[in-house]
Amino acid sequence: MQEFLSRAVPTGVYILTVRSGKKINGMTAAWATQVSFKPPMIAVAVAPARYTHGLIEESGYFCLNALPEEAVSVAKHFGFKSGRTTDKFKGITYSDALKRSPVLDTAYAYVELELKHAYEAGDHTIFVGAVVDHGELKEGANPLIFKWDDFFGKK
Repeated sequence: MQEFLSRAVPTGVYILTVRSGKKINGMTAAWATQVSFKPPMIAVAVAPARYTHGLIEESGYFCLNALPEEAVSVAKHFGFKSGRTTDKFKGITYSDALKRSPVLDTAYAYVELELKHAYEAGDHTIFVGAVVDHGELKEGANPLIFKWDDFFGKK
């Protein structure tokens, strides 16, 4: 079912980053969408077991880093290990958005959000954030679209 849904309902691939005090982390996220124009708001889905989930709740801010199509290796780097046991930012260059969420140098755009709502949705929490900062880092980039085979190979 998951493989079918990834083909039937295509989504972009993002790195969701967060800073809470001295702790920073990032995770690969494919479930993100704009949910409001006024005010501009975005929703992301994060499993409660993920380290990033707790950091978002602590911080109240998070950042969606949009990846270009050639950044599959970056998505894998942030997606296949836990920030609880691994410093995912070791060797990764980044700057800070307005509220200090990490903005990856490999991203082509970013949107920093202030947490406004959290809703349970099956095995995930939907975090809804209002835009507080944003920027386009590389003009003309093509977005990385989630393809099952890029991350999990063929069955």
